[in-house]
Amino acid sequence: MTPDQELDACDMLCPLPVLKARKRLLAMQEGQVLRVLTTDPVAPIDLPLFCLQSGHDYIGATEDGTTIEGATVHLIRRGKD
Repeated sequence: MTPDQELDACDMLCPLPVLKARKRLLAMQEGQVLRVLTTDPVAPIDLPLFCLQSGHDYIGATEDGTTIEGATVHLIRRGKD
């Protein structure tokens, strides 16, 4: 899957990855996919919960050693307003 946009939230701690993702998603169109890179250990909990509460589709997360060591890649599909 090719994301439409990418957000580098590495080295940001809670709640910044969620707040930055929210802002970016608001500027996107329904159905577009945002790729979020995080190193925050609670982001795998926070981002799916944020998506559930705000109507976005949390596609999933994977470890990504190709960008930053220890980074996790989260994919979020923009939901309806």
